[in-house]
Amino acid sequence: MNNLTLTAPAKLNLFLHINNQREDGYHELESLFTFLDFGDELEFNLTDDDQISIIGDTNDIKTEDNLIFKAAQALLPYKQKNQGVTISLKKCLPMGGGVGGGSSDAATTLLALNSLWQCHLDLQILAEIGLTLGADVPVFINGKTAIAQGVGEKLDTVEIEHKWYCVVFPNVHISTAKIFTHPDLPRNTPKLTSQWYIQNTSNDCEALVKKLYPEVEKTLQWLLKYGPSRMTGTGACCFVELDSEQSARRVLSELPNAWQGFIAPSHAVSLAHRQLASWLKE
Repeated sequence: MNNLTLTAPAKLNLFLHINNQREDGYHELESLFTFLDFGDELEFNLTDDDQISIIGDTNDIKTEDNLIFKAAQALLPYKQKNQGVTISLKKCLPMGGGVGGGSSDAATTLLALNSLWQCHLDLQILAEIGLTLGADVPVFINGKTAIAQGVGEKLDTVEIEHKWYCVVFPNVHISTAKIFTHPDLPRNTPKLTSQWYIQNTSNDCEALVKKLYPEVEKTLQWLLKYGPSRMTGTGACCFVELDSEQSARRVLSELPNAWQGFIAPSHAVSLAHRQLASWLKE
């Protein structure tokens, strides 16, 4: 079993509240993460040398700066097989879109190589390693619809109704660092009670992003024709929740040519985790 292909799924922040900024600069937040059955495709092939190679849709990112490479490197001290790996990336998620592409790729790499290299690390240890790569990585390691708190590392699994989503990328790339360091970002939203699901929620980044990137506001306004629209993460992707695949396809078919989009159902367990479980049974 020297090869494995997994989908690094998109995530949506169904809400994102920023509660506080810590002295170290990190923000404390609360967010409801869910996963979509759509994402980047990563193919892992073990090799007889000890090299880590990344090929495919790397967007000319230097290997040493690639989160996939960093994730693989992070597992080197734990690997039990004296083999390297070639990782082929087929990119389907937009960069700077707020759907977790880079973090999902990193988490999926940790999950895959933990099995291929027989590291035998549990998800808690993998999440701790993932947190050193990015605040969202533990969410993808956990792989279940969850409320995230702290800087994203405290996760409580929750159950929500499965829906279809149309996700629209208005071809605007947004820097997460730019948004989280902006003085106008709200940083004092009260923490939710246990009754989070009946309270009014929002994305605290949305107003600022709309102000700085008018194309995002235009996208949100366009999606309102089909239902309540919201931005995910720090943007730029926006989404609308729908009851059926047919409804989602209709929205996508009417998408303006200037934007990109995709449709997918949500799932309580990420596609990468389901695929890995199936592979392990073979």
